[in-house]
Amino acid sequence: MEKEITPTQSQIILKKLGEMRSVPLVEKKEHLFLEKGESNFDTDRFFYFILSGKIKISQINFETSKEQILYLLGSGDMFDIATLLDGKSSEYLIEVLESSEVVAVPIEDVRELLSKEPSFQRFFFPYIAKQLRHMEELSVDLSLYDVYQRIIHLFVKYVDNSSNSPKLKVIENLTHEELASMVGSVRKVVNRALQKLKKDGIIDVSRKQIKLLDLQKLIDKLDY
Repeated sequence: MEKEITPTQSQIILKKLGEMRSVPLVEKKEHLFLEKGESNFDTDRFFYFILSGKIKISQINFETSKEQILYLLGSGDMFDIATLLDGKSSEYLIEVLESSEVVAVPIEDVRELLSKEPSFQRFFFPYIAKQLRHMEELSVDLSLYDVYQRIIHLFVKYVDNSSNSPKLKVIENLTHEELASMVGSVRKVVNRALQKLKKDGIIDVSRKQIKLLDLQKLIDKLDY
């Protein structure tokens, strides 16, 4: 049974797809509701648009079991861009972190759309630029900053300023181990960084939630 979809900002993707008639996307797309832990994505055949939820894309060294989260995707994100553009299979691990709503479109249709539809190009290329900047920032953080600064950079990146009380979005309920996987560290080191931010009155840390208390203090801690 499909749940009712409330029109929100996340529905922009569906609206854009519905307006583009170069290929019959409306008939071919699959609307999926995925639960935490699911990882069965066929990125060779489908391109995915996320309407809600949280999905991680990562790489794991199976000899050491160390994971590096490359992307933490949510509403408005899409994947797999590399396979879409070069036709090669990706070796990323993809896992649903919380209940997610996704639209899967045959990848050949999206390629055709990308080549023929200017409105989709205007929508798609800025998104690619955003993802490239993300990887550039991740590379710089891992190369030049210690774990404490990486955590601060991560928090600043995921601040939601849409209300009078800024809060963390997407990462606010990650485990310390998942946060460590985002900043290229281990849980113990990340926990020390979190406790330091908590002691300084910048965040509050509970078992399953990180609450931002003082955005300005967080920004003041940034070391560029």
